[in-house]
Amino acid sequence: MSTSTTTATTRPTELPGRLEDLGWHLGVLLRAYRATVEHALEDVPHGARGYQVLVTVAQGDHPTQLALAEHHGIDRTVMTYLVDDLVAAGLVERQQNPADRRARRVVATPAGRRRLGAWAGAVHDAEEEMLGMLAPDERALFRTLMRRVACGVRDVDAGTDPCTVAEHTLGSTPAPS
Repeated sequence: MSTSTTTATTRPTELPGRLEDLGWHLGVLLRAYRATVEHALEDVPHGARGYQVLVTVAQGDHPTQLALAEHHGIDRTVMTYLVDDLVAAGLVERQQNPADRRARRVVATPAGRRRLGAWAGAVHDAEEEMLGMLAPDERALFRTLMRRVACGVRDVDAGTDPCTVAEHTLGSTPAPS
C-alpha cells in the first residue's frame, strides 16, 4: 500500500489517508476543544458560544447584535436569544447607540468584564491542557498559524466574511446584500 505525500503546491494523486486529511484533523481538534472548554465554561450562558460573543462584546469590535451575529456566523434570531440570556445573567446590557438612536449597542457590564477575566483564564488553562503534547514554542507557533489561517479565510457568504463585516461595522463600506 502506498501513501502519497503532499506539499502546498502538489495535489494528491491518491485518496488521502488520515495523516493528510485536514478536515479530519480539524474535526478532531474542534471536538476536543469543545469538550475541554465546555467544562471550563459550564456557568456561561450558551457555553463556548456565549463566551466567544462576550469576548467580542468586551473588545467593542462589533457593537450591534446584527454585527455580532454576522461576525460569529450565528442566525440573528438566535443571537437575540443569546444576548437576552447574557443580559439576564448581568454580563452585558443593551444601550442606545449615540450615533444612531434607532440602533442598540451591546456593551459588557463591569460584572461581565470581571467574570470574563476569570473565564478567559480557565479557557487558557483548558487550551494549554489540550495542547499539552506540544512544547511551549510549538504551542505558540500553532496558535500563530491558526490565527493567520482564520484571519485569512474568506467565507463563501459575504455576510459572514470577516473583512466585509469589519468594514461594514466601521462604516467604510455599504452593508452586504
